[in-house]
Amino acid sequence: MYNKIITFSMVCIVFFTLSSCKKEVLPKPSGQLRLDYPVAEYAHFENACPYTFDINSEAIIKGKPDCNFTIDYPKMKATIYLSYKPVNNNINLLLRDAQKLTYEHVIKADDILEQPFLNPKNKVYGMFYQVNGNAATNAQFYVTDSVKHFVDCSVYFYAKPNFDSVMPAASYIKNDMQKIMESMRWK
Repeated sequence: MYNKIITFSMVCIVFFTLSSCKKEVLPKPSGQLRLDYPVAEYAHFENACPYTFDINSEAIIKGKPDCNFTIDYPKMKATIYLSYKPVNNNINLLLRDAQKLTYEHVIKADDILEQPFLNPKNKVYGMFYQVNGNAATNAQFYVTDSVKHFVDCSVYFYAKPNFDSVMPAASYIKNDMQKIMESMRWK
């Protein structure tokens, strides 16, 4: 009888020891999607419109009436809208409308950074806006020669505005928009 008790006790000790030595179950950390985009290669874009610029070879450009364009990024689900307006003694109105469009996003934006752009050699002057936060657009700009030409540009993503999710794509397209602005030339 004593052997049975010892054997039973030993079996119980071994059972409880083995069952209590399992690895501790830890929840897996949430994964982060890594988005890598190709290094941008730019090509010069020119047509019958009174301005030219450089565009990313990954983008698809579509012309609209009156020298307006959409520049699509299908992999990123984003579109850049580029609008041309001739200046007819209305430069103040055009500037006010472009600035108003940017500051309509102040409700959702955490911050709006303004970066003036001056290229006196080619008579291209403007402002680049970087909109941080969950706004509908993350970047906008306008350029003008103040006499004949005015171009404004903004990017929109086809997704709910969540800056953390679209940040890699927004950064990539922001660089493309800066390249468009810096390479803008009037004919």
